[in-house]
Amino acid sequence: MKKIKSFFRKITGNIFGNLSKDIGIDLGTANTLVYVRGQGIVINEPSVVAVNKKTGQVLAIGREAKRMVGKTPGHIVATRPLVDGVVSDFEVTEQMLKHFIDKVHQGSFTLFPRPRVVIGIPSEVTEVEKRAVIDATLNAGAREAYLIDEPMAAAIGARLPVQEAAGNMVVDIGGGTTDIAVISLGGIVVSRNIRVAGDKMNEDIIRYCRDEFNLLIGEKTAEDVKIAIGSACPQEEKKSMEVRGRDLVTGLPKEITIRDDQAREALWRSIRIIINNIKTAVEETPPELLSDIMQRGIILAGGGSLIRGLDRIVADQTEIPVRMMEDPLTAVVRGTGIVLEDIESLREVLVENQHETSLR
Repeated sequence: MKKIKSFFRKITGNIFGNLSKDIGIDLGTANTLVYVRGQGIVINEPSVVAVNKKTGQVLAIGREAKRMVGKTPGHIVATRPLVDGVVSDFEVTEQMLKHFIDKVHQGSFTLFPRPRVVIGIPSEVTEVEKRAVIDATLNAGAREAYLIDEPMAAAIGARLPVQEAAGNMVVDIGGGTTDIAVISLGGIVVSRNIRVAGDKMNEDIIRYCRDEFNLLIGEKTAEDVKIAIGSACPQEEKKSMEVRGRDLVTGLPKEITIRDDQAREALWRSIRIIINNIKTAVEETPPELLSDIMQRGIILAGGGSLIRGLDRIVADQTEIPVRMMEDPLTAVVRGTGIVLEDIESLREVLVENQHETSLR
């Protein structure tokens, strides 16, 4: 009986495989990127969902939902279903994944897409958190779901020789978490996952404006400051920008000019925590692997690594060469795509518990 079920599942899996497009997903706190096998990256949208609390209806997903943040009436909530890289709202995450899977299959003849999906997740997440991602993906329509640690996916996306007996160190600074990992022989030897990344930097800027200028600004404004003038060390070109918000004393609108050195002071708290954790990971790395890393350098990935001068200050603090990955924002999803293209030979780099859907 088991053989018959297995054969039936294999046949139906092949049918679904021919009709569906296998996809890789970087399920990030800030952004979700989707890679389609044979096509490349086709979706790069904010991980934001707008929900009508009265009806429970999903009104918008992605860019359209992000435009609503901070501008909705009381019964509409624009929220992120992932916090610190893990699922905080299961049903909304499922809706978001289903939206992206359906969007990938628009224009095809597939009425009920059932793709294989490889998803990047932060390292050191719990079994319960892994299961939540798996279940949300399967419920969204995937026939198979595989998990891969984000630093491993980033290393594969950078075309590092992760399956060789050599040390590779990757620091992936995302929206909700920073993943630091030393990789060798297809596995992670040393890892650190901290809840300090791009979102925390935005909070630092909001706090700085409140404490120094008595100005309340929104998350989007803080992110604009970080992108426009944020830096980790002094830059040759001095920059500044106008920031608007609400005066906490008068309650009236107020505009200030914030300089790059002030933005750097605001960001330093989070940057220092990231650097200290990189140094701790270096201290925990076996000497033979550390020798390889000193030759190859530390690889920076993720949107947070785009902070100006971050590579220089990490190199100064660790005394190890540091280089920025090409297109660091898409490193993880490119890695999931490479795994999709050759899943059999790269199966060992996946997180141990892989799940296949039963026929429902």
